[in-house]
Amino acid sequence: MTSPAAPGALFSAQGEATAREVYRRLLGYVRPYWKMFAISIAGMLVFGLTEPLFAAMIKPLLDGSFVERDPNVVRLMPFVLVGIFLVRGIAGFINTYCLKWVGRRVVADLRQQMFDHLLRAPARYYDHHSSGQIVAKFTFNVENVATASTSALTTLVRDGFTALVLILYMLYIDAALSAIFLLVAPAMVLAIKYATKRFRRYGKRVQERMGSLSHAAQEVIEAHRVVKAFGGEDYETRRFATVNEKTRSLQMKIVATDSISVPLVQLIAAIAIAIIVYLSTLQGLRADITVGTFMSFIVAMGLLLPPVKRLTSVNSQLQRGIVAAESLFELIDSEVETDTGHQVMTRAQGRVEYRDVTQVYDPEKGPVLEELNLLIEPGRSVALVGRSGSGKSTIASLLPRFYDPTQGQILIDGVDTRELTLASLRAQISLVTQDVVLFNDTLANNIAYGLKGGARRAEIERVAEAAHATDFINALPAGLDTLVGDRGILLSGGQRQRVAIARAMLKDAPILVLDEATSALDTEAERHIQAALAALMQHRTTLVIAHRLSTIEHVDEILVLDAGRIVERGTHADLIARGGYYARLHRLQFADAGIGLS
Repeated sequence: MTSPAAPGALFSAQGEATAREVYRRLLGYVRPYWKMFAISIAGMLVFGLTEPLFAAMIKPLLDGSFVERDPNVVRLMPFVLVGIFLVRGIAGFINTYCLKWVGRRVVADLRQQMFDHLLRAPARYYDHHSSGQIVAKFTFNVENVATASTSALTTLVRDGFTALVLILYMLYIDAALSAIFLLVAPAMVLAIKYATKRFRRYGKRVQERMGSLSHAAQEVIEAHRVVKAFGGEDYETRRFATVNEKTRSLQMKIVATDSISVPLVQLIAAIAIAIIVYLSTLQGLRADITVGTFMSFIVAMGLLLPPVKRLTSVNSQLQRGIVAAESLFELIDSEVETDTGHQVMTRAQGRVEYRDVTQVYDPEKGPVLEELNLLIEPGRSVALVGRSGSGKSTIASLLPRFYDPTQGQILIDGVDTRELTLASLRAQISLVTQDVVLFNDTLANNIAYGLKGGARRAEIERVAEAAHATDFINALPAGLDTLVGDRGILLSGGQRQRVAIARAMLKDAPILVLDEATSALDTEAERHIQAALAALMQHRTTLVIAHRLSTIEHVDEILVLDAGRIVERGTHADLIARGGYYARLHRLQFADAGIGLS
């Protein structure tokens, strides 16, 4: 989905765009709904025009009713008054409903665009942004944008138009007295400008704190069992209280700025009105000014105060919305995965080659992989073993291009993976990770997730049986139609892993990546799964990341990694016979069944 405004990147290397550019870009999202927006603006203008009409009615009401005692004016005024309120009510409804409709469409479009962008964001984006910060953009930040694009805009247009018409009416009645407002305008502008800077500065910091607040709460929600098991309630309470208090303190600074700036601007306006009233009474009424005219002028000044008050108070909403929009646009403008490939591979034979591959995530920490060379022939299985940080997971992550190698090439059937479209590349790979991710959907839909067009029920049942998941699925109340809960929380670890294996089986890709696919299974289930995986691995290229060495004894080749390099390679029997690094790891692991490789 592209932005309706087609804005491109507004953010420079130094940081933020100007408020005017951000708000202009935000209003660009209104463009597809310009008809409803135009109706809303028309409603605002009509509504704003009704307020000066009250002041204008004073002149004929006083002069015609009480001075001239014109019976036609006396009879007409009640109907005019009711008519004004009727028009005001209809215009107010049109204004509010249409603008809220447009505002919610803008918010929905922004959320959809952010969500679509997240789906295309590279893995490193998630490495540097917590889920709490991202969720805060979808909730807190986007609602501030909604306020800026609806309530704040209503106030700016409607009350701005009202104030303008009132001032023009006052100038029409007495230009000399009305000009006093022009003398105090610079002071009002300075006060608003100072408040704007503070709103933007503290608004941005509040949004950052809200992201930290969401992250702290989300961590506790996801790790509530660990917190309870280790007695971390007091620690988490203090940690959350610290973030919560800092957020409250920043919000109070915004409140203080708002509380000072609004009365200050109103005071300046009131001083101007007081001077006008004083001068009016001092010089007395001129001969050409009737009582009705003078009172109409005074009423117009009184009616000018409420819109001025709302215009000054709306500044905080507007600045929070602009700061929030900057945050959303930073996400939307962040880089996406570079899908520069142009070749489409239907079904690969499965020849995988890593050629002089070096991977560096952080230059200060050095390479994670260094000049790695690895060739896996079609249908062969290769296991990667080594201590934590040796580069096993990086090798697996580079294959589907979650990351691109810093140097070197990765080839499938002799084709550089960067030459393949991402969709075509990833269609060749089935992935079963140690951290199984299930969606809050039915078991059937989770198993069929890799098939965009869906799968027949018989196929789902077949792979569920092959993955030895049928026994616990049949025991569930709704069977395959059972909802698994958030991240599959209603299933055990072993059950979740069997569902993930069934999902990989159903995708039927020529290349398999197994990140310790049996780590969460008990001994009996593991034997069944190993048999299922052995059948699945036939005629498929398989890359296994192994932590438990008992699960890889029958693979074609084992690679032992240390510090990003291959230090040993061979079959299980060959490596044990050598008595080298692998043999030491094997002895260490089997010396105590409770000790494994991290």
